[in-house]
Amino acid sequence: MKENLRKFIVDNFSFGQSDVKFSDDESLLEKGLIDSTGVLELVTFLETKYKIHIEDNELIPDNLDSIEKMIRFVNRKVGKEA
Repeated sequence: MKENLRKFIVDNFSFGQSDVKFSDDESLLEKGLIDSTGVLELVTFLETKYKIHIEDNELIPDNLDSIEKMIRFVNRKVGKEA
C-alpha cells in the first residue's frame, strides 16, 4: 500500500518528478505537495483502489495528511490494523 500511495502522490502532485523527497510521516499539506483539489483526487484514488467510501467528516488531516496516516485510515476502513 505504501508504494502505491507514494507513486500516486509523485505521479499526480509532483508532476512525475521522482526526485521529490518526503518521508512517510511528513505532512503533504505543509510540504506543499497537495492542496484541497489534490485531496479530492486522493480521495477518489483511495476509494477506487481500496474499495472504500470516505465520508465528508473523514476528510481531515488526521486521516489523509501523510502516507502513514493514509495507511492507518485505509486499514481502519477495511477492518485491518496497521
